[in-house]
Order: sequence, then structure tokens, then C-alpha cells
Amino acid sequence: MSTLEKILTPPTLLETGIFRQLRSCTLARVETTYNLIRPPFRTLKFEEMSRKELKDYKKWFLEVMPQRIEELTRGVTNSPGFEDWTPDKTPESLNSLGHWFRSQVKTRTHTQEEWDKIPLHVKEWSSDGELTDRTISLCMDVGMYLSQVFLRNHPALEWDQTFGSKRFIDYGQPVLIGFGKTAFNPVRMVITLAYGMAAKTKDGKRLRELYEIWSEMIG
Repeated sequence: MSTLEKILTPPTLLETGIFRQLRSCTLARVETTYNLIRPPFRTLKFEEMSRKELKDYKKWFLEVMPQRIEELTRGVTNSPGFEDWTPDKTPESLNSLGHWFRSQVKTRTHTQEEWDKIPLHVKEWSSDGELTDRTISLCMDVGMYLSQVFLRNHPALEWDQTFGSKRFIDYGQPVLIGFGKTAFNPVRMVITLAYGMAAKTKDGKRLRELYEIWSEMIG
């Protein structure tokens, strides 16, 4: 893992398996303008999934992306002040999207079981609570859109899937490659960003900054 990736990826994501939260997302109506994502898998603990399940997950992830970006667009443009946002896949579109996303990030109190599983050295970092199911769903959608901005503006990038060691943080997940030796996991990066926003250490500008930082790594 590169120094940049370590900075952008707090250890909580690796050590608590934050993607498990997606299992509880249901296709329910939220605030009449946004439907939560519903991954059709028994689990999203990727290290516990078979190779076939992981490949099916990647296929589903790519196929559902246009629908999820439409859902994201509906959520954004139905919000006061963001009615004119357009998903035109330009870097500039990330400016308004980042500020809207910041306004949507919410947390809930940890359950006792969740809290007990968090390592002592990261409890202070995660004391602001767990991201809500709606926020996790938005993270996936924003991550998908961010990936499309990268692909539209940097044609050399392409999708890949990480296997190898099951201890690797991106094991089994769809990632973009073309950034040198480091792969970019858009969903994980946006979840990391959401935690920073919840802790008030990151603001709405960070989404565009994330794009610019990683764009400089493209060889």
C-alpha cells in the first residue's frame, strides 16, 4: 500500500470490514427522492465470498452503475440549491456533488457488538459512530459516479478485480487500474471520505481534490 493510500485509508476500514453494512440495505423509499441500493448477495464480506460470487459481484456492480447514477442524480437534483446539477462526468461536476454529499453524510450510534469489535487503537477515530445505511448507499453511488469521471477523462484507465491475499484491503472488489502500482477503489475511497466528513476533518471540496490527486498518478 502506497503512502498516499495509507493517508486516504484509515485503518478502521480494513479492520472492521465496513462493507458488511451493505448487507442490511433494502430497496426502500427514503425521503421520496432516493432509493437505497440493494446488492443481491448473501454477504459483502468479500473475504468470505467464493471466486464465482466475487466475479458475479463485479458484473452486477458494472451493470447496475447507470441505474445507480440515475438514482444519485434524482437525489441531488431534488435537493434545494442543487437542482441544476448535471452528471456530465466532468471534473467540475464533482464540486457541487461533493458539497451535496457532505450535507447528506449521517452517522448512527454503534451497536455494542460493533463497538466491541473495533480495535482499541482506532476507537477514538471511529467515536463519531457508524455511517447510516443511506450514507453507505450514497457512498456506493458517488463512488460509481467518480469512477465514470475518471474513465471519461482518462481513457487509459480500466476496471480490474483484486484477488491474491484475502487480507488485502481491496480483495475481490472492482478497482480502477492505471495509476502506476496502486489501484483505486472508488467505493472504499468515498466511504473513507464520508467518515472524514462525519468527523468534520474533510469538507465538500475533498471529492474534487481526491480526483485531482489521483489524476496526477496516472502514467
